[in-house]
Amino acid sequence: MRITQLIGLKLGLSILLLICLMDMPYGYYQIVRFIAMTVFILLSYNSYTKNKNYYMVIYACLAILFQPFVKISLGREIWNIIDILVSIYLIINTIKLIINRKSATNNV
Repeated sequence: MRITQLIGLKLGLSILLLICLMDMPYGYYQIVRFIAMTVFILLSYNSYTKNKNYYMVIYACLAILFQPFVKISLGREIWNIIDILVSIYLIINTIKLIINRKSATNNV
């Protein structure tokens, strides 16, 4: 997967998760859970192909947490905290990816 695709997936999902902090219809949360699960599976597979097992496990666990098939009832407040923490993690991870990409192109 290309770096620009990874950046787009991570930032897009971060925005969707932060929108979950607002009062939205229940269907929105279901769609976000399905999208999040799909994105985390893709990120986990991408990490696996690059032999980054630490990230692979994190993304796989997040895919299980956000999967929409067996609902994990944690309450709205806890889900809001999870959404914020995951969004922050994705944004920080994206910033690291951009910095590493720029330093790699400067060294060439």
